[in-house]
Amino acid sequence: MIKVPKITLKAARVNAGLTQKEAAKKIGISYQTLSDYEKDESKIKLSTIKKMCSVYGFPLEYIFLK
Repeated sequence: MIKVPKITLKAARVNAGLTQKEAAKKIGISYQTLSDYEKDESKIKLSTIKKMCSVYGFPLEYIFLK
């Protein structure tokens, strides 16, 4: 069985070379909301998760599955 590395939302954003404001604009949310999501990933809508993965260039499994 292959273990998939899990990274945090903040690490994914930083690896993509984006500030919170830049990432939030590309995702379509406020940077305050993104900040909240980076602190607590448990309340993010699926549509937002998909946008984040696309913007950050990481598969969903790397960011959201433990």
